[in-house]
Amino acid sequence: MAKAKKAKKLKITQVRSESGRMEKHRRTLRALGLKHYQHSVVQEDSPTLQGMIRKVSFMLDVQEVEE
Repeated sequence: MAKAKKAKKLKITQVRSESGRMEKHRRTLRALGLKHYQHSVVQEDSPTLQGMIRKVSFMLDVQEVEE
């Protein structure tokens, strides 16, 4: 029997303010679940999430979390 593979979890922290940024960058932060500067969320890793992180990577700190 094959064991079920656990999905990686990522802790995403906003390290730069969204003020003065393009509207599509602000919307991407909201889609990630980030509400303000220094806010963190834990999300399951997926290709969609990776694309959003890549789009606003200059505003984020991303770490892998053990759960």
